[in-house]
Amino acid sequence: MTRLSCAILDDYFDLALSVADWPRIKDHVDVTVFDKPFASEAEAAAKLKGFEIICAMRERTPFPRALFDALPRLKLLVTSGMRNAAIDMEAARDRKVVLCGTQYGRDPTAALTMGLILELTRGIGRENARMHAGEPWQTFAGTEIEGKTLGIVGLGKLGSKVAGMAKAFGMNVIAWSPNLTSEKCKEAGVGYAGKEELFATADIVTIHVVLSPRSRGLVGAADLARMKPTAYLVNSSRGPLVDEDALVEALKQKRIAGAGIDVFAVEPLPSDHPFRKLDNVVITPHLGYATREGLQAHYGQMVECIDAFTKDAEPPRRLA
Repeated sequence: MTRLSCAILDDYFDLALSVADWPRIKDHVDVTVFDKPFASEAEAAAKLKGFEIICAMRERTPFPRALFDALPRLKLLVTSGMRNAAIDMEAARDRKVVLCGTQYGRDPTAALTMGLILELTRGIGRENARMHAGEPWQTFAGTEIEGKTLGIVGLGKLGSKVAGMAKAFGMNVIAWSPNLTSEKCKEAGVGYAGKEELFATADIVTIHVVLSPRSRGLVGAADLARMKPTAYLVNSSRGPLVDEDALVEALKQKRIAGAGIDVFAVEPLPSDHPFRKLDNVVITPHLGYATREGLQAHYGQMVECIDAFTKDAEPPRRLA
């Protein structure tokens, strides 16, 4: 059997090789791990040109048509998740690259969303940092979320999960999205609100919408302007859903109380980005789905796809 070369991309946590059964394919596949993002598309092309198989993390390293064209040896691309907006699906088909995905058992992004809400309102990380720095005692008076209103933009699987968690904390929950109906809200046990009403009345707004050409910039300057000065915005979905420049201005001018952001227009977040310098924003490096359990499931299914592909069997969860 001809030996193939496999690249594992964006293994920031150095977990890939330890959480899945890679020895299962060691007799015919050589595996190389890249634990840092590529600085440019040109670097990605140069580093990956010798690989027949690539394992990608969802929406980290982009795969536009130009990158497919620069990788003539590529035969199999496996992505975490069953969709990846950073991959040009048509280009994969045109280049006859087999594209497969992996499935989520559950989505830990909902719990991270609640963590961002708690950090914004209770300052847990802030006070922890002060205590470790030797500060004598507390200085931050928190805000209770019980009885407050959470406005959810997007009441799909993830938004509904966040709604359930928020209700367990005693929050009132309202929701809106372009296609959401009052009947759907009733089924989920939350209130329906129009977009303007949601942004004007919610104490915390959290976004859970799939990024698409239609939803890009869904939350703009006018929406932020409607928010109360005591309100917070949380985005653990995708950075381009929010007008980032408008959000920076709202935070700089203290027109809203703060924001919790896990996703950004450019990732990794540039070192000189204004978010890094604002004291009323909590930023995390796209941690939403990045848990040991989740990554173990993704990498395990990647091995399964590679094993089938190298044995000339139909690989599972084929996308293209």
